[in-house]
Amino acid sequence: MTSRPNAPRAASPSDAEPARMEIFLVATPGLEEPLAEEARSLGFDAQVVPGGVQFHGGWPEVWRANLQIRGATRVLVRIGAFRAMHLAQLDKRARRFPWADFLRPDVPLKVETVSRKSKIYHAGAATQRVEAALKDSLGVTIAPDAEMVLKVRIEDDLCTFSIDSSGDSLHRRGYKEAVGKAPMRETMAAMFLRQCGYDGRMPVLDPMCGSGTFVLEAAEIAAGLNPGRARHFAFEQLASFDPAAWQQMRSTPAPAVSPEIRHFGSDRDQGAIRMSLANAERAGLSDWTRFDCRPISDLERPEGPPGLIMINPPYGARIGNKGPLFGLHAAMGEVLRERFGGWRVGLVTSEVPLARATGLPFEDPGPYVAHGGLKVRLYRSRPL
Repeated sequence: MTSRPNAPRAASPSDAEPARMEIFLVATPGLEEPLAEEARSLGFDAQVVPGGVQFHGGWPEVWRANLQIRGATRVLVRIGAFRAMHLAQLDKRARRFPWADFLRPDVPLKVETVSRKSKIYHAGAATQRVEAALKDSLGVTIAPDAEMVLKVRIEDDLCTFSIDSSGDSLHRRGYKEAVGKAPMRETMAAMFLRQCGYDGRMPVLDPMCGSGTFVLEAAEIAAGLNPGRARHFAFEQLASFDPAAWQQMRSTPAPAVSPEIRHFGSDRDQGAIRMSLANAERAGLSDWTRFDCRPISDLERPEGPPGLIMINPPYGARIGNKGPLFGLHAAMGEVLRERFGGWRVGLVTSEVPLARATGLPFEDPGPYVAHGGLKVRLYRSRPL
């Protein structure tokens, strides 16, 4: 097989129209629908499929999905598939696969395999065959800690190869270094904001802000900033990567929007406020946000139009006991009803009785969402 240079290949003006591939957005279980809505709002022809959202496109669409989509955990690219009824057939066809069109020999690789309802039932043996094919045909190094991951799925005797184009999980935006206990991932926070109808044109307040996730996600949306603007992606080490085109896409300026509406976070823990302030500064959102140390009882309504209150309070499953939390939720509901007329509330909890304890006018809760071993739901209220 002809060897390829180690440097990434840049596209030339004579290149044909980029091949359309299946692009798969991995969703947090329970948040597939809002993720599909977000992808469609960004111009992707996205459909919900088991485990996430799927659409078709070329490598520029892969880059843009990683850069712009807030709710996906990862972006997988399906690069090929074939039938394989036994290990020898898998070995033969894997050696014929055009790996050099996608992978670079100088970039270490990890292979992950799952197999179900197939004659090739031993995932470990299948992994060994694919790894051998990669080493012999491309000369790539196999490393268990490699950032570049090739996912092999064998289902009903169909072997599908996918590349994880993201690397680190996409909830790692690149600026949030400080986190508190039981943090909510940014990808989840973005989807809960979307489900509450947040569009960047209203203030958001989180009275239990922790490290500031809800507030910072809302401020990014309002400021028109891409969530992946400050991080590295695995696709930057693929053979198809065009550094100049990526730099142009990444450097596209955000809309010139002044922070007329700020976003507010408060917490009774001074350490949490320090974390939020540091995260906001790293994200370039200090002008868009304000964080104060105060308990719920001292919460004040900000000046300006009504907005959205987003809360991820303790559920009792990980932090403390449930008993005292009923009083906390009741007091929180009373403060919000008395001081925040016209505002709406989004509350995330695993406990239906705690949501009811607030006395807030919640509509039927959303679907169950996987969150760190728990099943949580979003409760949304009418205007208070």
